[in-house]
Amino acid sequence: MHTVAVLALDKVVPFDLSTPIEVFNRTRLPDGRPAYRVRICGATPTVDAGAFSLRPPFGLEALAGADTIVLPGCTDPAAPIPDEVRTALRQAFAGGTRIASICAGAFILAATGLLDGLRATTHWLAAGLLAERYPAIDVDPDVLYVDNGQLLTSAGAAAGLDLCLHLIRRDHGSAVAADAARLSVMPLEREGGQAQFVIHDQPPTPRGSILEPVLRWMQENAAADLTLDDIAAHAGMSTRTLNRRFREQTGTTPLQWLLRNRVRQAQYLLEATDHPVDRIAAKVGFGSPTTFRDRFKRIVGTSPHTYRAAFQKATAG
Repeated sequence: MHTVAVLALDKVVPFDLSTPIEVFNRTRLPDGRPAYRVRICGATPTVDAGAFSLRPPFGLEALAGADTIVLPGCTDPAAPIPDEVRTALRQAFAGGTRIASICAGAFILAATGLLDGLRATTHWLAAGLLAERYPAIDVDPDVLYVDNGQLLTSAGAAAGLDLCLHLIRRDHGSAVAADAARLSVMPLEREGGQAQFVIHDQPPTPRGSILEPVLRWMQENAAADLTLDDIAAHAGMSTRTLNRRFREQTGTTPLQWLLRNRVRQAQYLLEATDHPVDRIAAKVGFGSPTTFRDRFKRIVGTSPHTYRAAFQKATAG
């Protein structure tokens, strides 16, 4: 039987901890037999889980005998990882054990060095910190999970369910995974990724910078058919100088900054109004509804219709 070891470190997030325990413990093979044996492991006799404490029945030595290790996140992702935990995880990996992290558990996995040179994800709120602390990792904040074969990472909270169902499908096929998804009241696959849940603030306007007046003008006139020449003329610069200043002060180009601004306005209208999607596209400055849908999906990770269904306020209309 496939053994799953769930590693509970101090300050473990209870939701992250319980997700793999429940999902794998409930999974059944077609003949009714359990598909997994789940073991809760700890580096200390007692683990602080915030609202409660627990006594893991297994220690770090059990990691080496597991087929899969799951790393739930901890409330402080920047907390140091004990050397013995890093060593145990690296040894298990060297022995062929699969390791998967949930949410900020990516920081535990990153501390082993095993993710260096690989693509990984974590909760979108912590993605910047993960990229800063571990620059050798290609951090993707937009996806629900990343499968590198022996190493997997997932985004926050419910994305841990997506990851567990993905592992079940890898191990036992779609039929078993679909049954597990029904028990979890989850779709086997969710449309879009983590990007749709990210709060896309208005692009930054550096205060006191030479670009501040033109950025505010662009926000106020985002629905107009602005060209690079129009923006440069309003700023009193050549297009070459304008592009250079934008790169220096916003990290992007004038037109990309404008497109992001338009998409954020569209998100607000999709959430707060019942306007048809084509009307919203025109209202925020996209001449073509097709172009709007394509750009929206690239930035947000899902279609305008799906975004509205998920996030429209109950008071809209």
